[in-house]
Amino acid sequence: MAQSRRVLVDPGEITIETELVSGLPVVNAVLERLGLAKLLEDHLPEPDPRCELAPAQAIGVLVRNLALGRQPLYGLCAWAAAYDPTLLGLEAGEAELLNDDRVGRALDQLFTSDRASLLTALSLSAIDAFGIALEELHDDSTSLVLYGSYADATGEPVAGMSPPRPARGFSKDHRGDLKQLVWILTISADGAVPITYRMVDGNVEDSTTHITTWERCRAIAGRSGFLYVADSKLCTRDNMDHIARNGGRFLTILPKTRKEDELGRAWIASGAVTWGEIARRPGKRKDDPDEVYWAAEAPSCSAEGYRIVWFRSSVKRMNDALSRNDRIEKARADLQDLAGSLSSPRCQLKSRQAVEDAAGKVVASHMAGRWVRFEVADDVVTEFRQERRGRPGKDTRYKKIESHRFSLTFATDAAAVAFDAAFDGCFPMCTNDTEMTEAELLGAQKRQPRLERRHATFKGVIEAAPIVLKSDYRIDALGFCLYVALLVHALIERELRQAMAEAGIAELPLYYEDRACKTPTAARVLEILAPLARTVVGHRDEVLTVAAPELSPLQEQLLTLLEVPLGAYVASCARR
Repeated sequence: MAQSRRVLVDPGEITIETELVSGLPVVNAVLERLGLAKLLEDHLPEPDPRCELAPAQAIGVLVRNLALGRQPLYGLCAWAAAYDPTLLGLEAGEAELLNDDRVGRALDQLFTSDRASLLTALSLSAIDAFGIALEELHDDSTSLVLYGSYADATGEPVAGMSPPRPARGFSKDHRGDLKQLVWILTISADGAVPITYRMVDGNVEDSTTHITTWERCRAIAGRSGFLYVADSKLCTRDNMDHIARNGGRFLTILPKTRKEDELGRAWIASGAVTWGEIARRPGKRKDDPDEVYWAAEAPSCSAEGYRIVWFRSSVKRMNDALSRNDRIEKARADLQDLAGSLSSPRCQLKSRQAVEDAAGKVVASHMAGRWVRFEVADDVVTEFRQERRGRPGKDTRYKKIESHRFSLTFATDAAAVAFDAAFDGCFPMCTNDTEMTEAELLGAQKRQPRLERRHATFKGVIEAAPIVLKSDYRIDALGFCLYVALLVHALIERELRQAMAEAGIAELPLYYEDRACKTPTAARVLEILAPLARTVVGHRDEVLTVAAPELSPLQEQLLTLLEVPLGAYVASCARR
């Protein structure tokens, strides 16, 4: 029988280290199904033999960092050092190589690579690995603000690749003082999973981007018959005709600037519309009335010959009326204050034009000019005064003095209010699809806000903005990494929600105080897994034991639903 051998160890040589695991196994499970590591290796240039860390490895770590919680490039080394290096695709000691200069050079190489092919390969991999349906695609843009002047960023090509040019444009972040880039994202209605993206110059107008985006979607889908849904900027002759001419389908909101919108509102106000109920659902709160939708086909097509359908929402109808009444009341209150101030000797408005301008600003500030009318009256008071002081006599000369007393009256245009009230809650949509029912068109449009939530994740959770990098080339390359991180979040959410549905689980206690959540987000899942870490006990350069983290029932349930092996949190780790 073999005898055990006891080894005496100096307690002073024992080391106890903590290596984070957190949500990395979940992120890695998605990246492995996407085949990101292989895609990066295939598309990035062959690393220099003298290179201590391959660019594909650096980009892989950066993507994981963005998915879990963005750090600046100079903080990437310290962030990675706290984790099990094998979970980051690194060998022991390689985390120390992740300085901002090396990662910046990796971004440079990513920029000069064929990122168009890389993005297409990534999209096709996601579609194939996760079975994403492409019957309905949604597109929208947002702005990415930049800190810095970027005076040298002129969009000059490098190795045949041109970066988008930072510029001032319409800022959806309300930061007109900063330069920006425009981020264009397309998602599938199936789980709101990103399908493709583009970053373009900061002053690009949205209506000019849709043809290129649609062509890219057609290349990824391998066909043109999908439904392409976008906001009113899609509604131009060039955009709609291009999609229709090439066998595609589109759905967009008809802008208020179009003549068809004006004709449609007059048609509705005339009372000749026969509305048909197409959808009904309970109100958001217990005592709220049902939310009802009606629809009516417009009597005529758009100028381009496409179908127009008008919809009316009971909730929007109520909100439109409340908003109009609120604007009218606020404008009237401010006009009343202005009218009262005109009689004060301290009033600074000394001409009729000045009073009219002030009243006009009041009405415009509340956007109530359509319903509130005002009029300024100028009462001239004439008096005569002696030219010189003293007792008046027969030779006393008088001078005529005229003073102006302004008054302001205002009223609500009842006819305009009644006309607008007739189409409260109404909005028109334009499409070239003649087979879809009104209910199906409404359903497709109601899925558009999912794209807004993806932008919120992109800019709020992944913290894509603001961006602070010296090189516009690196900003462009970073955009790809940000997109991959967003794709990971979307796929985690989709997989978890589908698993819940298959298991018959309506909600999970994900919120604080174990409150229920019906639609879990990846951000919350990763936050719950964030504290998980292994304890490594070592002696000199030898690992004596590894203590796995203790999973809570909720953490274990999440990992099971996501089909992430629990062994990922137990396996021994490499030494740093």
